[in-house]
Amino acid sequence: MAKNQNQNNQQPAIVDENELIRVRHEKMNAFKDKGVEPFGHSFEVTHHAADIKQQYNQLEGEEEGGEVKIAGRLMAIRGHGKASFAVLNDRTGDIQIYFKLDILGEDKYSQFKLLDIGDIVGISGKVFKTKRGELTVRIEDFELLSKSLRPLPEKFHGLKDVEIRYRQRYLDLIVNPEVRDTFIKRTKIIQVIRRYLDERGFLEVETPVLSTIAGGAAARPFITHHNALDTDLYLRIATELNLKRLIVGGYERVYELGRVFRNEGMDQRHNPEFTTMEVYQAYGDYRDMIDITHGIAIETAKAVLGTTKLTYQGVEIDLANAPRISMNDAVKNATGKDFLSCETIEEARQMAKEIGVDYEERFGIGGILNAAFEAKVEDNLIQPIFITGHPTEISPLAKRNADDPRITDRFEYFVFGRELANGFTELNDPIDQRGRFEDQLKQREAGDDEAHVMDNDFIRALEYGMPPTGGLGIGIDRLVMILTDAPSIRDVLLFPTMKVINE
Repeated sequence: MAKNQNQNNQQPAIVDENELIRVRHEKMNAFKDKGVEPFGHSFEVTHHAADIKQQYNQLEGEEEGGEVKIAGRLMAIRGHGKASFAVLNDRTGDIQIYFKLDILGEDKYSQFKLLDIGDIVGISGKVFKTKRGELTVRIEDFELLSKSLRPLPEKFHGLKDVEIRYRQRYLDLIVNPEVRDTFIKRTKIIQVIRRYLDERGFLEVETPVLSTIAGGAAARPFITHHNALDTDLYLRIATELNLKRLIVGGYERVYELGRVFRNEGMDQRHNPEFTTMEVYQAYGDYRDMIDITHGIAIETAKAVLGTTKLTYQGVEIDLANAPRISMNDAVKNATGKDFLSCETIEEARQMAKEIGVDYEERFGIGGILNAAFEAKVEDNLIQPIFITGHPTEISPLAKRNADDPRITDRFEYFVFGRELANGFTELNDPIDQRGRFEDQLKQREAGDDEAHVMDNDFIRALEYGMPPTGGLGIGIDRLVMILTDAPSIRDVLLFPTMKVINE
């Protein structure tokens, strides 16, 4: 009895992947011996899996549908002897296919016996329903289009190893259809954003990725070297300053969708290269940008989800509702401390100590207010909300508020404790802008390597006159995360940055 129990509890034998690869190479050579090219050419596709299901779903009994030509990857093969079923996957989903000796003939059926899961084939056949009611294509002919020389993971229906998924995204896309769906939704989201702005008279433009100055945001840049010019260049950390130069030049509404690069750490919310969309509207202000942000959030949600209500990581969120509150009021509500009532930096420091907020000695009152917001408020902003009234000290490119010069006409849009958008009424006073840059240089000298550098050409552009302008930046990756219930930014980037490993 004990012996039988031990036998039943034996672990399945570990299959040597190299041996599986060797067998697949042998099958590839067997195809060649039959005069079949294992890596074929074009194939005329007339239908996809979803088309067949929609067109022929009403078939009944022995009723037969029309002839179809489909192509895709074999994801399962079952059956023996003179007939076998298989599952073929294309860009629209799965369809069952049926190989039968009597229909294919000896030679073609012998080729079928050489097929493996993962092979890409093109098939021609007629649609019917099995006795169990499953829509199926009875194969009359097929072509091997690409022999798969590596086996899919043993439990390919649930590939969970994130290292493999991110490093070998092609494998992730093959075996996890929900991942494919995420990136289809990402494309749709971007299409909706473009359409939303195009319909409102905005012009899409492209600006340089390489620049002599890393400006437009507070971030550490990547540095490269241009050999012909013998000069160092920076990969852009934002598109802002060049887009505002276009506003100076007479374009009244512009936007750019593209990659920016920041030499920072990696976590669930950050990747060194990511996608942003920046918008600038002449004769507008931050309130116009809030309206655009809210409109984009609503329209993209409706496009991919059919509703503004969603569940993100188990939490119900409604993008249709997004109140506005100032940063100082948000901190006051959370801590009871009114930092903008402080008349001295010592008073602000004492308030921070009383609520356990760390700050750096170089921080002014505005910097301490921002530190208190990040420590006590930001993570709790689960439902959509617009935070306004950011301190001038941390907003070097935003216009001062007319009633309180300590703050700017700026906002950040938060969902699930994450900043999805940042916008403001643009600073168009070149004298004030120069002073802000000079203050940023002092902060850089005090140790802040993310502080903004001086950009004399941008100041020169402002001196020619820039109309009052509203500006906005949206983190596309974070928006996609919210709309696809993705916990990590790596789940919405096809090829996220990964640590280099030696293979």
